[in-house]
Amino acid sequence: MKKTYKAIQNFVVRTIIGFFLVSIGLVVLYRFVPVPFTLLMVQRSVEQMLDGKELKLSKNWMNAEKISPNMRKAVVAAEDQLFYEHNGFDTKAIEKALKYNEKQKTKKRKRMRGASTISQQTAKNVFLWSSRSWVRKGFEVYFTFFIELIWSKERILEVYLNVIETGDGIYGVEAAAQAFFNTSAAKLSASQAATIAAVLPNPRKWNAGEPSAYVSKRKNWILRQMHNF
Repeated sequence: MKKTYKAIQNFVVRTIIGFFLVSIGLVVLYRFVPVPFTLLMVQRSVEQMLDGKELKLSKNWMNAEKISPNMRKAVVAAEDQLFYEHNGFDTKAIEKALKYNEKQKTKKRKRMRGASTISQQTAKNVFLWSSRSWVRKGFEVYFTFFIELIWSKERILEVYLNVIETGDGIYGVEAAAQAFFNTSAAKLSASQAATIAAVLPNPRKWNAGEPSAYVSKRKNWILRQMHNF
C-alpha cells in the first residue's frame, strides 16, 4: 500500500514539474519566435470536421512593426484601454463584471460580462482551449502571469494581433484584412481596423466584411476611443 501511494505521489510530482518546465519553455520560446498554431485553432478545426464542414484555417503572421498603428490602437481601445498600465489583470473591470453578473442571475435572459485583458486573451488563445470553467480560468491566470513576466507589452500585443480569432476559420489581423477588405494589415485604415476590433467579442457570429447595425455602432464607438491612444 505504501509503495503504491509513493508511486502515485512520485507520478503527480513529476507531472507537475514536467508541466511547469514545458509551459515555461513554451512561454520563453514564443517570446522570440512566431506562434505556429494555437489550441483554439486545433479545437475549431476538429469541430469543423466533426460537423462535416469544410476545413477553414486562414492565418498569416505579421511582425508588429508592419501592422498598421490603427489596428493596434483599435484593439486596445476596444478590448483593454488599461493594457499598458496593468500587470495582466484589470481588477476594477473584474469587480464591475462580478457585480453585473450577480445582478444578471435574477433575470430570465442572462447577459454575462467578462473582464479579460488583452494579456489574458493572449494566454487563453495561445496556450489553452475555449471553454467556461474554473479549471481553464486557473490555467489562464497561470499563463498570464508568466507572459507578463517574460514578454514585453509590445510582444503580447504582437502575438495577440496574430492569433486572435477574427472570423470563422480566420486568425490574426493580416488574414482578416485580406479576407474582409482585400488589403494588408499594414494598410488598414482607422475605420477598417475599428471594424475588425468591433467583431472580436463574437467573431464567428459577426462579420467585419458585412457589419450589422450593432457592429457599425460599436465600430463608431471604437473610432472615438482611438483618439485617446
